[in-house]
This record gives sequence, C-alpha cells and structure tokens, in this order.
Amino acid sequence: MKVIVYQTNPALLDLQANLDEVVTKIHEGREKGAHLIVFPELSLTGYFVGQQYHKVSLRLDSEEIRRLASATKGTAAVVGFIEESPSMNFYNSALVAVDGQILFAYRKLNLPNYGVFEERKYFSPGKHIPVFRLHGFSIAVFICNDVWHPSLPYLGVCQKADVFVTIINSCKGSMGPEFSNIETWQVINRFYSQVFGVYNICANRVGQEDFDERRSVSDVPEPEERETLNADQHFGPSTYLFWGGSEIISPFGESIVNAALYKPDEILAEVSRDLLRKKKILLPYLRNDDPYFTHRELRQILYRKPSPT
Repeated sequence: MKVIVYQTNPALLDLQANLDEVVTKIHEGREKGAHLIVFPELSLTGYFVGQQYHKVSLRLDSEEIRRLASATKGTAAVVGFIEESPSMNFYNSALVAVDGQILFAYRKLNLPNYGVFEERKYFSPGKHIPVFRLHGFSIAVFICNDVWHPSLPYLGVCQKADVFVTIINSCKGSMGPEFSNIETWQVINRFYSQVFGVYNICANRVGQEDFDERRSVSDVPEPEERETLNADQHFGPSTYLFWGGSEIISPFGESIVNAALYKPDEILAEVSRDLLRKKKILLPYLRNDDPYFTHRELRQILYRKPSPT
C-alpha cells in the first residue's frame, strides 16, 4: 500500500482556503498512486482557534465534508478538523474517508489543558478507538496527545491494528525550554513501532501561530529556523513555530522517510505486509499477550474495596 503524508501549513481559522488545499492535494496524491493520504491534526482550521472554534466546525453531513469525502474516490484520506455533532458537542476529530465515502470521524480522547494547550475548554473527548481495513491492512488513527497515554495504542493493537496513523500539531517551545518536542516525538513514534510491530505514519504541521498569553522569549525561533520562513513573518513573544518532521516508521522502529523541518513537504512510502510478517516471526513478543488478563487486573484495581486504615 502506497502512503503519502502532506505536511501542510494551514491558515488559522481560514476553513475555505485550507479545505481547497487539502482537496487539491488529495487529487494530487491519487494521481501519484497513493492508496492512503494523511494530513495533520486540525489541518482544516489551524491549532490556536480559541473561542472561535465553533465558527470553523463542520458536521459530517455538511457540504464541506461531503466535498472532502468525494475527493477520495479512488483513494483514501485522513484529515484533521473540528467536528460538530448533531447534539452540538465539538470534537478535535480526524475524518476517515475511503473511495468517496465517509467511514467515520475519530474523536481525540485525551485533550490537553495545560501550558498553551486549551483543548478541554472547547472540545469534548471521544469515547471509542475504531479500526478500519484498507488494502489488507488494519489501521488505527490517533490524534497527538492520545499516544502519550499507552493504553490507547494498546487498545488499537488489541483490535489487530498493524498500522498507526498519528496526526499531530507539535510546536517548538510549547512545553518549556527544558523539553524537546522533536526528540520526544521521535522516541514515541519508534517506541510503538518497535514494541507493537506496527507501521507508524506520523503527520505534523508547519508554520507559525500566535497565542494570546505570553511565553518565554527563549522560545523564539533560532535564526536558522527563521530562514526557512518568509522574511516578513513576525516572531513575537506569543508566537509558536510548528516544526514538521513528519515521518513513516517501519515495524522495526526504523524511519523509512522523513519530511523537512519548518517548511511544507510531502513524503511517500510503501507499506508492506511482508515486513509486518517478518517482524512477527522474528520478534513475536505479542504472541502471548492476554487482554483478558489486563481486563481482570483493571477490574480489581478499579473496583477493589479500600483496605481498612
């Protein structure tokens, strides 16, 4: 199965411009023979939407989502957007559309609400981890902070997922100067591929956005990073730079292809069932995994009577 990741720079709150770009790139990806086309988290809206989130939300029956799904005829796509449910809840979601049809919208489960992150103020959490089949592969979709909680990828593997699609919005300095998002994401992506023996298709965005609250001046982009952006862009004390670096990781935890840092890019790779099979034969350490044991232990932990003090 041929996969393309488009590392985009969405315009904040410009739904129409971002939708036009995504649809165009889906057509381009199909012409290049891609069976699966992946875009970053919130690629239709940008990240720091703040209290404007409801103005750029889309229902699954909206004209925009129908247009997006229609563009996938002959291929498939995963696209990050803000979803509004019929009951008027709002979600940080990933649309999964295959051959012109909507399969489902995966809703982010673990919403960060610390530092510059405010997702829990605006979005409801999802409740399910669906897995879908495409060209003989079982695929689970995760959104950013979801994979910082190992129980969620494990639930995907329990459903026999052999490909993870991880879409993120990771920016430089968002966790403070002591923490490197780039290095940490590289560890996370390789960890799940190595331990679970899965492909990991990770799509991050690029570009800059402003956040209302002030941050440390040490987070202003380095000179070499600024050179990759337009000369007229301003880096104020509340400007965050999304670093890109999208990648596709093999079941052995090796990077097959990497996207550029700090600028739009696209990467393409072939996902092979033969390599998945080779990993399962050489390193079959999930063969005896027992989710029923995990379930039993969790029930005991969650519902055991507290010991008397």
